[in-house]
Amino acid sequence: MLFTFLGVDVQSYGVSKAAAALVAAWLLGRAFERRALWKDSAHALVLWATVWGFVGAKVYYLLEQYPAITAHDLGGMGFTWYGGLVGGILAALVVIRRHQLPLDVVAGAAAVPLTVAYGIGRLGCFVSGDGTYGRPTELPWGMAFPSGVVATDVPVHPTPLYEAVLAAVVAGVLVLLARRWAPGAVFGAYLGLSGLSRLLVEYLRTNDPVVLGLTQPQLWALASIAVGCVLVARHRTSPRRSTVEETDDARADLAVR
Repeated sequence: MLFTFLGVDVQSYGVSKAAAALVAAWLLGRAFERRALWKDSAHALVLWATVWGFVGAKVYYLLEQYPAITAHDLGGMGFTWYGGLVGGILAALVVIRRHQLPLDVVAGAAAVPLTVAYGIGRLGCFVSGDGTYGRPTELPWGMAFPSGVVATDVPVHPTPLYEAVLAAVVAGVLVLLARRWAPGAVFGAYLGLSGLSRLLVEYLRTNDPVVLGLTQPQLWALASIAVGCVLVARHRTSPRRSTVEETDDARADLAVR
């Protein structure tokens, strides 16, 4: 808990998720403006993707816990990232269709905001000690979470912090790639790099393997990497259109409307 306001406990977990959504909305809004797309469409995209992302993350988490679901599982903690990704993507596709937005341009513009938002969210997991940390370690940077939501007095790998750092690195790489690659390839790079990050960090966690010694998050990560590689291979050969060209196309689309 961060503090109490008017008798309401304000949790670091919830604050981090709200901050992630606000930063993503701001970054995506700026990216839309550079492409002469409506900033309000960016905000609607983030809003509905966030709402249904949380729904998907909670549903996926409950399916993981079934049939041993408790009242604690129904509370404000307990979300699975890949369930949120699926829910968020489905909601985003609906918004993109309703607002008649160019899918490839939106996907490329969303890559960096998604990565930054993920890193901010992981910082919230780190501060709250929500149990997504890794195995015990004797390394100098191992940390205990005696007051965490899932408390431990044993130093463990602070894997949420690792993921936040990796997200910052991935965001930097995507910014550089966006200057040279087509939007579809940039989104593919996002899927590949974020999947690779999760695949590696998962080796430090305590999740049980399900297939071939791999955990469920690692299987999702491999799927993300595979789809990302396909998108990069498919769109990498496409010439990177300048912002001016993208803006001209977007203005023509708006004029038709």
